[in-house]
Amino acid sequence: MKSEKIPFVSLTMVHSGLKKDFLSCFEDILNRDWYILGKECSEFEREFASFIGAKHCISIGNGLDALVISLKALGITNPSDEVIVPVNSFIASALAVSLAGAKPVFAEPDYRTYNLTAKEIEKHITKNTRAIMPVHLYGQACEMTEILELCQKYGLSMIEDNAQAQGASYHGQITGTFGILNGTSFYPGKNLGALGDAGAITTNDSDLAEKVKKLRSYGGTVKYHHDELGQNSRLDEIQASFLRRKLPLLTEWNRIRNQQAEYYSCELSNVGDLILPYTSPGATHVYHLYIIRTQKRDQLREYLTQKNIETLIHYPIPIHLQKAYETFGFKKGSFPIAEELANTILSLPIYPGLAQHQQDRIICEIRNFFSQ
Repeated sequence: MKSEKIPFVSLTMVHSGLKKDFLSCFEDILNRDWYILGKECSEFEREFASFIGAKHCISIGNGLDALVISLKALGITNPSDEVIVPVNSFIASALAVSLAGAKPVFAEPDYRTYNLTAKEIEKHITKNTRAIMPVHLYGQACEMTEILELCQKYGLSMIEDNAQAQGASYHGQITGTFGILNGTSFYPGKNLGALGDAGAITTNDSDLAEKVKKLRSYGGTVKYHHDELGQNSRLDEIQASFLRRKLPLLTEWNRIRNQQAEYYSCELSNVGDLILPYTSPGATHVYHLYIIRTQKRDQLREYLTQKNIETLIHYPIPIHLQKAYETFGFKKGSFPIAEELANTILSLPIYPGLAQHQQDRIICEIRNFFSQ
């Protein structure tokens, strides 16, 4: 008889406690009869900006659009414009640059943190480089001081991809406030997730905030007046209201993730050839994902699957080897660190609602695998 299935992620606990609030939100909006860019959106924007310490938050339809609109607002839209992105991130980071009309330039991650570093970024800076897009991958803040210094040295813009690190910080400053414009995603599985697609842009620049507002809504802020070649990417009132109910709980949910991560790291230390997460000095981690590495990744994953434990790989194919970017001409071996990570990383379940006995079972089965 198979053991109880442990899903890779479950939102049951989080949503069950908020069900009455969600239903009330829906009823309020239905009664108000206002569904786009209304009170809920403006209040959520104010509250999220306050939470991270930014001057402005502009809600967007999804995280990809948040990055695309950020690039467009900065005028990074020409084929010769280069934006440096991590090659081991989710494809949205590079895709946003391509969709804006510019060229993504891939850079290797740090072997321990999996994030971009200033040293690696500098190798790829050319006369065409316009921006750097660090991704706070898996929930750990990048080493921002050095990257900011690089931007100042070369006169570059920085756009943070903060989709996986809501609430993380570097030397006390919360991510999403370092760049001139910063995009985030509230996809349901994120640390702060809506019940559908949702995103936002944060900034301390008031002029850019106004431009972003135009770009997200057909190029204008007054109905039927269009100042820019904009698009339609607006967060609806229902999702904004759901996010407002969740935001006050985010700090506690991140604490739970850290607690679970510490338990994994303690109990899996010195097990087999496992390499466990490393956090750089000055950075905090909110563990959107808990990543382990092993040369026996595929065998371990199959073993855990047989034991009814779900895992995922973030990400199995680096961006330079994706078919979508085959015209760039990269081959296997072009980015050896990213390729090794893709072949060895495994994401374990971590989320509010993962029970202690479930985590113990995951740990026990991993130990059993390596003791064979």
